[in-house]
Formats: sequence, C-alpha cells, structure tokens
Amino acid sequence: MTEIELLAPANNLESGRAAINYGADAIYIGANRFGARAAASNSVADIASVVQFAHKYRAKVYVTINTILYDNELAEAEKLIHQVYDAGADALIIQDMGILKMNIPTIPLHASTQTHNYSTERICFLDQLGFDRIILARELTIREIQKIRAVTRTDLECFVHGALCVSLSGQCYFSEVTTGRSANRGMCTQACRHPYNLLDGNGKRILLNSHLLSLKDLNLSSHLSELIHAGIKSLKIEGRLKDIHYVKNVISYYRRKLDDLFKSEPEYVRSSSGNTEINFEPDPERSFNRLSTEYFFSGRSKNLINTFSPKSMGKMIGTVERVGSGYITLNATETVSNGDGLGFILENKLMGFRIEKVLDNKVFITDTSVLSPGTVLYRNHDHEFIKMLEADTSIRKVTACIRVSEKFNTLQFELTDEDNLSSDYVVPELPETAKEPELSERNLVSQLSKSGNSMFTIKEVKNNCKATYFFRISELNEIRRILFERHEALRIETFARKDTHQPPKMIDFPKKEVGFSENISNEKAEQFYREHGVEKLERAIEVSSAKENQLLMTLRYCLKYELGYCKQFQEAKNTPPEPLYLEDQNRKYLLEFDCKNCLMKIRLENRRRI
Repeated sequence: MTEIELLAPANNLESGRAAINYGADAIYIGANRFGARAAASNSVADIASVVQFAHKYRAKVYVTINTILYDNELAEAEKLIHQVYDAGADALIIQDMGILKMNIPTIPLHASTQTHNYSTERICFLDQLGFDRIILARELTIREIQKIRAVTRTDLECFVHGALCVSLSGQCYFSEVTTGRSANRGMCTQACRHPYNLLDGNGKRILLNSHLLSLKDLNLSSHLSELIHAGIKSLKIEGRLKDIHYVKNVISYYRRKLDDLFKSEPEYVRSSSGNTEINFEPDPERSFNRLSTEYFFSGRSKNLINTFSPKSMGKMIGTVERVGSGYITLNATETVSNGDGLGFILENKLMGFRIEKVLDNKVFITDTSVLSPGTVLYRNHDHEFIKMLEADTSIRKVTACIRVSEKFNTLQFELTDEDNLSSDYVVPELPETAKEPELSERNLVSQLSKSGNSMFTIKEVKNNCKATYFFRISELNEIRRILFERHEALRIETFARKDTHQPPKMIDFPKKEVGFSENISNEKAEQFYREHGVEKLERAIEVSSAKENQLLMTLRYCLKYELGYCKQFQEAKNTPPEPLYLEDQNRKYLLEFDCKNCLMKIRLENRRRI
C-alpha cells in the first residue's frame, strides 16, 4: 500500500495542534528565524511541543528554514538547524544551497518550492543530489507532473489549496527591488496584490486601477486522485499566515475527501494514525478565499485573476431582492446572521457591509444607497460558522482495545492500539471475587471503555479471566488513567524518525554559468555551485546593487492570454500596440512576452516615474 500525506500549515503551536487534531498527517511550521513567512515564527520550545503532540499520532513536523542566508547568518542558521533537529523535527524545508555545505545533523531535507522546481532538468538535479523530497512549482500541469515522476525517485509534494504566487517561486524580486524587502528573505510586500493601470505602447491607459496580477486561490480538491496516481506523495495546503478557523475548516474538508478516496482505492492509505470525527460540515468557501482556480492543472486557461480585490471574497450566497428603508431582502441560498460581513462588486471594486440585524426576512444595514435589486452578494465573514469553529474542540482519536487476563496470580490490563503497540498495567495480587458478577462485569467494561478527552477510543474491552473480580469504580478509573498515560508516552517514545545518512552526491549542475536568479547570497552557496561544476556565477540581487531595467518577475501566467490579446493560442482582435506596461503611483513596469517558452516577464524600466 502507498502512504499519502495531507500536509497542513501551522502559524503557531495552537494551529499546529489543531491541524493534527483535524486530520493532517504532517504540518510545516516556521522556526524563530529564516522562514519564508517572517510573520509566522516560533520558538524551538514550541516546535518541540508540537513535535511531541504530532508524533503521538505518527504525524510529522517539517520546519521551514527556507530563506536565502547572508554570510553573517550562516553560523546562527547552522546552530538553529541542530536545535530544530534536537527538538525532534522530521525534516527541514530549505531554499539556500549553502546549507548543504554546513555541518548539519542527519535530518531529511526537502527542497522548497522556493528552489524554483519548475523545469524537469532542475528537478532531476535535486533528485540525483539526494534531497529526500522535492516540493513542485504550483504552475505545473498534471502531464508535467507525470513526466517528472517518470524520471525521478524522491518523494514529490505539491500544493492543492490556498494562495498562489503569480511569479515562479524563488524568482520574484519585485518586493526587494522596489522596497528593499526581499521575498526570498520572508518579507514579501505582495506587490502582486496591488492595483495597476495597463498601458499600451502609445502610453494609452487601457485598464485602470485593476488587480491584474492578483491570482485567485488554488483549489484542486476535485483532482486528488489524479495527483496521487501521478505519483504525488504529499498534498500541501498553503496558509501559514491564516487563522485557526481556516486550519480547522480546510484541513477537515481535505481529510474527508482523502478518506473517501481511500475507501474506493484501498491501495492508498493515510500516512498517520487516528481519526477525527468532524462535528460540522467543512466548506472552504466559508473561510478566506479570493475565489478559486485550478490554475495550470489541465493546461493554460483564462479567468485566473480576481481583478476586484486581493481580499477574501468569501462565498456567493445570492442576490439582493429588494431595497427598503434601512434594510434589504435577499434571494439567498443560505441563511445570514447578525454580524455577518457581505461583499458586492461596485464599479469593478469589492465593497462590503456588516449586517446589523436580521428580523424575519429583512436584513438591516447602515447604508443601502449603493445596493439595487439583482446585486450579487458574497459572504466574507460568516459569523455563526466562525463561532461554531471556535467552540468546536474535536479530538483526534486512536482506536484501541483493552484485555484483562490472569497471569501468575496477578491481573494484567493490556491496551493494544491500531498500530499494534501495547502497554500494560499489572495488579500484583488477585482482587477479591465479585459477589455480584454481572454488575462487576458491566462496571469493568463501562469504566474501561470511557475515553473522555484522551487520545484513545476503546472499541472493545475483553475480560479473559476465569473469575469475575471486584473493583471499585474509582479503582477502574485510576487503572484506565494510568494505561492511557503510559500508552501515550509509549507512542511518543516509539516514534522512529527516518533520518538521512547520505551526503549530497557530487553531480554537475545543469548549467556552467548561472545568473542572479540562483539566489546565491553567501560564500557556502557559492562553494556549493562551484563544486557542482558552475564556472561563472552572479550573486543574488539582495547582496548586489539593483540595476536599471531589473527583472522583477518571471511568470507562467500571461496578461495577454488572460485579456484575449494572445495571437498564439486564440483569435485576438483589437490587440493594443506593444510594448505593454503596468503602472502604479510611483513607477512604470515593462511587460515582456517570451512566447517561445510561453512566459511573461515584468521588468523595472524606470526607477521612478517622472
């Protein structure tokens, strides 16, 4: 059987535990430095705590140290890697190849999507180098994934849900060049979410104040079987900056989808233990989302961007039916509540309001002047759903049974779980025989079956004793408590981390000459590339002076295709004269179209508008 992993984001210790409780087989979490989400950092102590919690369920914890590093940070990063390893982390997610030249422990290494895992040639290099896992670029199609699997051996991971970077990962320099805040250093200012004007070659503004680079959010929930059959071992959900409600809802949704899939395809199984009984109906549209897209999964397509807003659109719930004095009525598919936030599109912008009160069929709001019958409404703050998620305290349970037996004039209570691990509790002397055997037997089964807030579900209590013995209820409760405590400790102690013991192989990098896009920002990274056959290299933008006409982004997403101007794939009419530009309040950016490779590039033409 093939184990499949559902990989979830963890902002902090609390959300990490929630992700495990609601069905994740593994989580990824940032350390206190050097993570690609600087705002989602955690102490080593917190990482150790969530590791212990995860390992009880045979779930794993991967720590992100996936920024590029400066020379003066190498010693600190190396020390942190040892601390993370000692905390029990199961793998490191890394970007900087300088880490491979450090004196690090035998912790498995995952090649972050920030290592630009887009071309088969590059992925094959990382595969042969000896990475334990490669996290694929979000832009790949299912056919490209199949081809990559055919020529690689290491585990492959891909994103299935959440926010999309419009640039090829690791190849975005927009934030660094324009603000000095590097995306490759975890400080992206999300220039892709800003509004822009689109200009043609004559300087005419074709589109005004539109979010032309702001992609919708990824949702591949209807393609999980195809991805698994293509050889993906880990299905990743984005969202280390998302709140705990997102984690509970989205993880639960994908857990159900995968469990249903495994029932029909028993050759696949989950990679961890236990099960959570979800007490609500998961629905990703009710959490943060910018509307959804399958991106390039089936090939190039349109309608990839949400031009209205980079904020959460939420779920479309219906339309305005009538506008009254201080209230509206709705033609809606779902019930709305006091405190809900509803959004609508006005003049190509997302606007919104809060529901003050719902009375009968009337929805009272502060300002009705901009609404009219037929206005489409989206709920981007679901007050009752969030309240329900906050109150929900589902606990992941591991199935077990308890057997009671006599052994050498002692009484043995043995707990065996779904992974065939066993713990016991021995009563050194046989208790007195029960005067009411039937009642004592019922009490034995009843008390030992109770699991409460523990991590166990006792599916069976079997009494193999020849006689029925008397126990007080309090004694049975104490025996159960000790059994659970011992077995939980046993599950943690017996978790076997799969360390890696092979050093990186000395194979040649695919190119003899590399530019700034390899993001070489320290001496150890430079040493790595030279040892792997690179003869000429350029340092990262972050450690060199930015240039005029600097390349800011390389994208598979193409504005010409999105707007119907691409003559290569479609019948294009009224195409504007080129070159095309994006423009914000400060600068103008040149759009270059590499039609041979079907890529778009954004270049800083002028340092600042005049």
